[in-house]
Amino acid sequence: MSQVFMNEVDRLKRQILSLSAMVEEHVMLSVNALRERDEAKAKRVIQNDSKIDEAEVEVEEEGLKILALHQPVAIDLRFVTAVLKINNDLERIGDIASNVAKRTVRLCRTPEVKVPSELIELGRHVRDMLHDSLDAFVGLDSEKALAICARDDRADELTRITRDLAQDAAQNDVKRLALYVDIVLAARNFERIGDLATNICEDIIYMVRGEIVRHQNLAEID
Repeated sequence: MSQVFMNEVDRLKRQILSLSAMVEEHVMLSVNALRERDEAKAKRVIQNDSKIDEAEVEVEEEGLKILALHQPVAIDLRFVTAVLKINNDLERIGDIASNVAKRTVRLCRTPEVKVPSELIELGRHVRDMLHDSLDAFVGLDSEKALAICARDDRADELTRITRDLAQDAAQNDVKRLALYVDIVLAARNFERIGDLATNICEDIIYMVRGEIVRHQNLAEID
């Protein structure tokens, strides 16, 4: 491939890594805002979402330009297509973190409603999954990516526990039912971040190994 192609791929790498850092910070801030019941932090998450949207568009435009002008093959083609998919997942994670922040703003204004510790644990868990998936991407580490996928089961479990706790609490506090619904939906939002981090890991495996594992039993993959 030409030097022009290599330069454009390097630019694409820098763009996706910059977006990754923005999204990771976005998720971290949303978890901290919920844990601390900090309305100001939650509003920062909401306000910064447009920056993630703009960065996502830039990555997509660069990736599509590379595909159109250079028609890469083999590992280069897998890299560009994986970046485009990861780019989309990162933007969706940013949107979901903003949704959590909007629910956090409402919860901050009603301190009488307790946020289950399991919800905070869930937020931290998916935050760590995202962080580690991005590390695996930087290191092109398919083994690490595969191990992260297995951690999604814990996110599902914490989501179920949080939902059950919120439903039980709502039965004794019907006047604040809408806020308990916010807790359940925040848990589902965090669970979805875990799902998208898993998607990123599956794309890393494809990029490194050329193997599509999306519909496979990951426990059976070497």
